[in-house]
Amino acid sequence: MSLMISVSGIRGVVGESLSPAVLTSFTQAFAAWVHTKSNVEERTEKNALPKIVIGRDTRPTGEAVSDLVAGTLALSGCRVVDLGIATTPTVEIATTEEHADGGIIITASHNPVEWNALKLLNRNGEFLNETELQELLNIFRTEQFTPADWAHVGSSEKNSLYDTLHIDRILALSSIDIDSIAEQRFRVLVDAVEGAGSSVVPELCRRLGVSQVETIFCNGSGIFPRNPEPLPENLTSTVEILKDKACDFAIVVDPDADRLALICEDGSMFGEEYSLVVCADFYLRHKKGAVVNNLSSSRALRDIAEKHGQSFFSANVGEANVVDLMKEKNAVIGGEGNGGIILPELHYGRDALAGIALMLQAFTDWREKSSQNRTLSGFRKCFPDYFMAKHKIRLAERPENFDSIFTEISRAHPEAEVNREDGLKLDFPEEWVHIRPSNTEPVLRIYTEAKNRKRAEMLADTFSQEISSRIETL
Repeated sequence: MSLMISVSGIRGVVGESLSPAVLTSFTQAFAAWVHTKSNVEERTEKNALPKIVIGRDTRPTGEAVSDLVAGTLALSGCRVVDLGIATTPTVEIATTEEHADGGIIITASHNPVEWNALKLLNRNGEFLNETELQELLNIFRTEQFTPADWAHVGSSEKNSLYDTLHIDRILALSSIDIDSIAEQRFRVLVDAVEGAGSSVVPELCRRLGVSQVETIFCNGSGIFPRNPEPLPENLTSTVEILKDKACDFAIVVDPDADRLALICEDGSMFGEEYSLVVCADFYLRHKKGAVVNNLSSSRALRDIAEKHGQSFFSANVGEANVVDLMKEKNAVIGGEGNGGIILPELHYGRDALAGIALMLQAFTDWREKSSQNRTLSGFRKCFPDYFMAKHKIRLAERPENFDSIFTEISRAHPEAEVNREDGLKLDFPEEWVHIRPSNTEPVLRIYTEAKNRKRAEMLADTFSQEISSRIETL
């Protein structure tokens, strides 16, 4: 398995592509990059060294990787603030709160337990953009590292206060009314898949006024009991426990808690695409402005924006791309269709905890006005119905002329509006198809959306065949 490098950092299998040598070299490169960006002239002599915040999820390899990263940063002349186990959004918030020069999150997100990664943040607590990544990779490849002499070795200090600060910031949002949530006396099941959200997510629910918080896979062991990606096919045991405990709904997060999925009281999926939709619909009542998702996200968010008379935009796939477009359009809320909610009022990063608060308040407000079927499945019926299919084609190698294939396909469908910014997206009046090559493996991803599930799957099958037949002729 080769090392995967993107704007969010490096990712690989520990002991294989993610070796101690790779971890050390990449950390040294990040430290050197931070040195070039830090405003040391603004610091006192005592605090002249750049500061970097680090945190990790609960994987068994996390502590060893974290210790290696912290030591390497110190030997590269950086001060380290180590949060220990922390969610990705918590590290992002801590990076700005500490006025740090960068951050590193040690997590492979929804990848299996044998994987780990270094997700890299700039001084704004945001993932590196493409320009910043290329600067870092140039340092990494040329080994232009900056080891410190004995008198300028950095330090490492522990700080476990940021879970509380993260929750406090969410509770302070003007749109959140804890008393009204408490009046609903919700009984909620939390599934943190033994990840970084194991403690902070149940605590957030309690402080938001949830009356009874039941938990599953919240011991923080880092041994994932199932595939950790919060998709319907991976949540059968969670559904069974939800029904057995007669909970009002279930909250599910991935190992680093930047994605939110919801399960209704009857075991049906609220839909990860709809986590952002429900949050946006609620938030736009309190603050008007543009909304942003990515090109592979549901059209339902566009419908919500139009309902509120607000502008809607789609970015290329990738959190950094969504954040860039949100800033450009001054969007008030945005995210990605995988359950990632970005609330600039809090910070520019996908944040499942923020999503939980907005969702709870939205559901509460709706229940206060509804006289019947006051369930989460009933609430889901308030939103536009779209269905998605997600297919992929594995390739022996990535062809060089996808552009020609995409041109042929777009010409074959003149009735569609064509977008070539990120692969090929064909927008039809009632449905769409998005075809894009993966940036990290020889895979072509095909996403479709339609008014019913059968049609979405048929579209995915049809375009998979169109693509395959053209690839075979290369």
